[in-house]
Amino acid sequence: MHIFKKLLPILLFLSSITSFAQQIEIIQKPITFDDTRAQLSLDYLKRRHNLIQQTPTITPKMIVLHWTASRSLMGTYATFNKSILPNSRKALVNASSLNVSSHYLVDRDGSIYQLLPDTVFARHVIGLNYCAIGIENVGSDNYPLTQAQLSANEKLVRYLTKKYNIQYLIGHYEHTWFKNTSLWRETNPYYFSQKTDPGISFMRKIREELQDLNLKGAPAKK
Repeated sequence: MHIFKKLLPILLFLSSITSFAQQIEIIQKPITFDDTRAQLSLDYLKRRHNLIQQTPTITPKMIVLHWTASRSLMGTYATFNKSILPNSRKALVNASSLNVSSHYLVDRDGSIYQLLPDTVFARHVIGLNYCAIGIENVGSDNYPLTQAQLSANEKLVRYLTKKYNIQYLIGHYEHTWFKNTSLWRETNPYYFSQKTDPGISFMRKIREELQDLNLKGAPAKK
């Protein structure tokens, strides 16, 4: 009985994860993660984040929401599926030839696709990749994200927050606000990007829905 009392909190926690997992459908649609991508990921961690690792993994502390800037789920999947970044994306290639990707991709109808395991490295947010799970949403400035996507993102963030020690939830447009904080690990102070995704309105709405989680946002913009 004494041992059971000690185990009870752990059992209840695992039960809550299992229960919540039953409420969210995640479709497995893995992108290529071959030796080339693995090595490029390790190189990125070393050169861009100053982290020397034996495996291309992350310890998730943050969730970053994006939009694809396109209308096609399959087009986005095809783009992410390549290990090497196309030479046409010169600004990014100069920093690394590792292709961009994310862990999840949410379609217009709210369908959630998992592209990479949660703790595998993905290139999706400058300065913070080493600790961030990326969620892409099919949409853009001219193709605003849907109510179904809002609901799907809420469910997915809740699911991931139960699994990991997630402390932050941000939109991609907020990532540079972490510069000059201990979380920012980009080695080149001049390498950053200006983003608008997934939209200020979308972030405001999802934060309203997730107030009970008490997740931190980005630090105040300076």
